[in-house]
Amino acid sequence: MSPVQKNCNLPAKLINGGIAGMVGVTCVFPIDLAKTRLQNQRSGQQLYRNMMDCLIKTVKSEGYFGMYRGAAVNLTLVTPEKAIKLAANDFFRHQLSKDGGKLTVFKEMLAGCCAGMCQVIVTTPMEMLKIQLQDAGRLAAQQRVMPSVATVMRVSAIQITRELLNTKGVTGLYRGLGATLMRDMPFSVVYFPLFAHLHQLGQHSSGDPSVPFYWSFMSGCMAGCVAAVAVSPCDVVKTRLQSLKKGANEETYNGVVDCVRKILKKEGPGAFLKGASCRALVIAPLFGIAQVVYFVGVGEFLLGYSPYNIYSA
Repeated sequence: MSPVQKNCNLPAKLINGGIAGMVGVTCVFPIDLAKTRLQNQRSGQQLYRNMMDCLIKTVKSEGYFGMYRGAAVNLTLVTPEKAIKLAANDFFRHQLSKDGGKLTVFKEMLAGCCAGMCQVIVTTPMEMLKIQLQDAGRLAAQQRVMPSVATVMRVSAIQITRELLNTKGVTGLYRGLGATLMRDMPFSVVYFPLFAHLHQLGQHSSGDPSVPFYWSFMSGCMAGCVAAVAVSPCDVVKTRLQSLKKGANEETYNGVVDCVRKILKKEGPGAFLKGASCRALVIAPLFGIAQVVYFVGVGEFLLGYSPYNIYSA
């Protein structure tokens, strides 16, 4: 949601969303890497005790930039991904409120749901490539502990993309699409209405809809944290399905239902919350930062419109 506006300038919002995504991802990527590695490790084969242990071991074995493995892919694709997500939500909210009335909670949820559906066009291949690169370090560490594990080759996003396109076509990049939809649609349904209502609480008055930038940040953090934890089980399933390389004795899955059944049977219900705290720590500041950057109005400035005033407080 954006500040109350008379119209919805889609190109400006796409620019705002893209810049917001790049700034946010740069700040929180190491935590996202830890989340992926924690979600992928199985019971009895735990290399990392928690997020801090994962990050410390990553720096020791792979260097500082090891924490940013896969960041290039994310930064390249997060621009269209966040642009689509934030701009689509604004677009659908604008369309649903054309009668001039205030949006009901149902319409807010519907707009969020539509935004979540739109973003998976970019999200699914982005997550596919990012997860392979992020998890490579975990597999290499497992190899050092268990020499019997097959050698893990260092690969790039281009190599992975080429291999998937050659062997499975475009559909190879959309492995886990169902699980991604299962995660992103509920996330947007929870996040956007919650953010809209939290953000509204920060307005100076009914006649002055402007909100201090720190309130936008806090609203984004709070809504992002709640939505992230709510859909964490879906994120675990998505991560497992999209991991192409497996470690020793790690099972493969044939779809969402098979993945859920095997995780429940072998690891118990608690496995669905693996990396939940990391995910909350990723999503909360990511969306807090993204909403502030989004509201600054760089897109409006570049296109010659009046930018949002960050000092409105």
